[in-house]
Amino acid sequence: MSEQKHSVLFICTHNSARSQMAEALLRHHFGSQFDVSSAGTEATFVKEQAGVVLTELGIETEGLFSKTIEDLGDRHFDTVVTVCDDAKDNCPYYPGRVRTIHQSFPDPSSVGSNREENLDAFRKIRDSIQSWIFTFFG
Repeated sequence: MSEQKHSVLFICTHNSARSQMAEALLRHHFGSQFDVSSAGTEATFVKEQAGVVLTELGIETEGLFSKTIEDLGDRHFDTVVTVCDDAKDNCPYYPGRVRTIHQSFPDPSSVGSNREENLDAFRKIRDSIQSWIFTFFG
């Protein structure tokens, strides 16, 4: 008899950076315990910088793509985490026994005046998300 994993959904507006990093980090560190997904209130693309800073930690980024909540269909999630304030305000209602958590992280996308400064901002947010994941899920 197999034990079903606890399912977690990370939501951010565009599903392009913070929610993608949270999905990859939780799957990397605790994938044997959690079924992890991410989505946005709008779909765009995964920011290159998110992939770069995840890869720096040896985290697999293949298969990450921006998707909307609607793209997930009628999947059930045990825990829904909004990682930006806009997503919290625009997140759809999840009926039933869904645990909803809001843990906002600043958007690193427009930080810095050059590529390296911007990557440093992504690293800082990646590390903040990772620390929170270890504290909350670990």
